Amino acid sequence: MTDQPILREFRIEDSREGIIHLVFDMPGRTMNVFSNAAIHEIGRVADWLRGSDVRGVVLRSGKATGFCAGADLNELGVAYDMIMQRPKDERTKVAYDHFFPLSRGLRALETAGKPVAVVVDGLALGGGCEFALAAHYRVLTDNPKTALGLPESLVGLLPGAGGTQRMPRVVGIEAALPILLEGGRFSPATALAAGLAHEVVAPEAAVAAAERWILSGPEASQPWDRQVPPAVDGRAAAALLDAAWTKALADPGAFYPAPFAILDCIRGGIEKPMDRAIEWEMTVFAGLIQRPEPRNMIQTLFLGKLEHDRRAKAGALPDGLAAVTAAVLGAWRAEGAGADTAAALAFLGLGKAAPAIQAAAPVPVAVPAPTGGHFWFEAQQDEPARTLAARLLIASALAADAVAPADEAERRVIDYALVARLGYPAYVGGPLSLARYLGQAQRLVA
Repeated sequence: MTDQPILREFRIEDSREGIIHLVFDMPGRTMNVFSNAAIHEIGRVADWLRGSDVRGVVLRSGKATGFCAGADLNELGVAYDMIMQRPKDERTKVAYDHFFPLSRGLRALETAGKPVAVVVDGLALGGGCEFALAAHYRVLTDNPKTALGLPESLVGLLPGAGGTQRMPRVVGIEAALPILLEGGRFSPATALAAGLAHEVVAPEAAVAAAERWILSGPEASQPWDRQVPPAVDGRAAAALLDAAWTKALADPGAFYPAPFAILDCIRGGIEKPMDRAIEWEMTVFAGLIQRPEPRNMIQTLFLGKLEHDRRAKAGALPDGLAAVTAAVLGAWRAEGAGADTAAALAFLGLGKAAPAIQAAAPVPVAVPAPTGGHFWFEAQQDEPARTLAARLLIASALAADAVAPADEAERRVIDYALVARLGYPAYVGGPLSLARYLGQAQRLVA
């Protein structure tokens, strides 16, 4: 056997009869996530496997908390900043080259010529689910916490390591869409019924089940590599995707780009060979990651939520939360006194905040005229309700910023609280994130 690769995020353990275990066990972490280091180790393992005399591989977690919770979103934020600092005409290539190694590594793993079985005990989300999809055989435990999902759309992204291509091929487009677009999850029972899981067993029996499959001498290839072209009903696929696109267009969903990018990935890739399909998926991902919406949603719905929940548990939410909430509601009350108010609030997805707005003390704000920019509200609107909706967003951001604390962590907590409590549009990150954007962009003039 050739020398094993040097690993830190994973380890290789010998089992029996030529089987090895590839154990995902990040040092110093209670849950595995895909860091850049872990991503590149998968590629090294796949390259080594191809020339080894290994009989088969069992993928499993070394954590009691689950299999893998997805990407390291802190590293993702750093990557976003790195990409956006490059000249505009270089960003797509930089993004593609930075993020494609995981997709390439998983593809190398499934085509290395060795049967790969995965044991999923606990959560396998995002990149963790994509990792499991790249295995030839999937054993899930009947642990109530076991689940597979691709929740990237909930933070403005798409599964960029083959998730938009493998999931529809495994379970069908119709079953895949709620997982990809709505953050749905497969339980062990539903995964088995959908064909995503091959076996569901007790946790203590899972490794033995995976090894038993390897010892049965299975073919070390994926269904999509045995079918050329893939068996896809193009007309039925188009109908499903068209219906999902129409649903995503419903206000305020039209301002969240991730669902449309996901549908583009499926439509453009589902009939391609897998190598071309994952390249197409990464091309779409490289464009999406440059938009501000994913950055805003990660900052608020992930980092902000984590800090909010930690502080809420300790009874230490920011003192400025009440003042910012009053300022936002007051700005909406001052702006939204006309006949178009209900339509404007509905357009923004703020209908549930109407009673609180009516009870708020008005906070007048001088709203400057828009001069164009990335977001819809930075342009002149051609309908009264949309014009008012734009004013409501901008007024609330300016009012909130005037009374907000300076501490960035506290601002993220407040943004998350207002997104969660009032339904403030997550694609702008919350009122304080929006205020920062407006100030940095300098696209508004008095």
